[in-house]
Amino acid sequence: MPPSDDSIGRYPAAIRGWWAVTLFGVAAVLSYTDRQILALLVDPIRGDLGISDVQISVLQGAAFAVLYSFIGLPLGRIADLVPRRALLIFAVVLWSLGTILCGLAHSFAALFAARLLVGVGEAALAPAAMSLIGDYFPPYKRALPTGVFFTGMIVGGGSAVAIGGFLLGAAQHALFAQVPVISSLAPWRVVLIVLGIAGLGLALFFFTIREPNERHASIAELRRHLFSVGEVTGALRSQWTVLLPLYAAMAIGSIVDYAIMSWMPALLSRHFAFTSNEIGASLGAVAIAAALLGTPLGGLVADWTAKRFGPLTRIRLCGFIMILGILGIPVGILSTATMSLASAFAWTLISATAGTIGITTTLDLLPQESRGLGTATIAFCNTIVGLGLGPTLVALATDHIYGDPARVGMALSTVAAPAIVTCCLLFFVAARAASGTLNAIARA
Repeated sequence: MPPSDDSIGRYPAAIRGWWAVTLFGVAAVLSYTDRQILALLVDPIRGDLGISDVQISVLQGAAFAVLYSFIGLPLGRIADLVPRRALLIFAVVLWSLGTILCGLAHSFAALFAARLLVGVGEAALAPAAMSLIGDYFPPYKRALPTGVFFTGMIVGGGSAVAIGGFLLGAAQHALFAQVPVISSLAPWRVVLIVLGIAGLGLALFFFTIREPNERHASIAELRRHLFSVGEVTGALRSQWTVLLPLYAAMAIGSIVDYAIMSWMPALLSRHFAFTSNEIGASLGAVAIAAALLGTPLGGLVADWTAKRFGPLTRIRLCGFIMILGILGIPVGILSTATMSLASAFAWTLISATAGTIGITTTLDLLPQESRGLGTATIAFCNTIVGLGLGPTLVALATDHIYGDPARVGMALSTVAAPAIVTCCLLFFVAARAASGTLNAIARA
């Protein structure tokens, strides 16, 4: 049934909504670039600050993931109450200042503290942006703007090495030599400071968007909303045998995602003598192409499977797709850079496809009023487990099992193999638990 005129009138003009979505997408690309950029700067930072691979992995993972994960849940609630434009401006400014401070840090402790700021700022982006999209567009028009926003996130993961590689190459060739203050800094510092300044410039554009619905929340309302999670815990209690292995499967799979994105640049540099520009061009293209192909493919396959066989059969499908994930295990031990990049492409494609199906199925198991926090919970698990453990496990294997930075590839495959197998098994555990309720869910 087409919407009524009254329904249409409650929403702003489309051009206003799409301008906001454009800014959200750009912010998503920049946030993921700032998040992942240290992967490209591993060796320069190690040499300049005299820190180990394990410390670098903590900066890439735990320093960002801990605060990002834990603060994302309450921020998801806060974004439903406070003026979201103000929250977005605060978020972009905070993570941009954090990125600039990363470039100015002269010790592990200072770099760690700056990464904490980046994590806090970026945690506010998705909740605030998704809340505003809901107010800018009626339900029957929200899918496309939502997809544009999430495409920015997908592209951002790959653009970190592409944009970072370009900036690092430019800094190494003294293209910033005439710029005051940063001209005398090491190239890796210049990269971080330039990205941070770009973020501060982007924050100014957020003053051009408007709140479709003004908000004024009291402290009491904020407190009540922050802790009103009873509907989610109720859903978890009723579906825990399916939901827990699903959450765990996606989280453990993300260990491989973050391990590859964090340490492939070091592998290409140390083992195959790639320059920063070559790393950016090759790995960035692989990550972006695989993610952009895998996400819509996962959606199409998920919809077809649900219609043909029932919604919960998608869980078993994830397990079968993840069997193909073994193509990602030899990513660090192949003899040529082309084969290693092909293995990384295969894993990223498989992970994006299975991840899209897994997230869709997980949210189908939750009631409508719980899906916002349910989405935040998926992000929490994937970030705290994947980003928190993935980079660090590879570094620990490099330092304490193989004892040689040049064998980072062996460490990468050592971490990937058990994680991929465990992820696959957990999807099948969830599918078995769901088999008893398959018919009831399909009828619903």
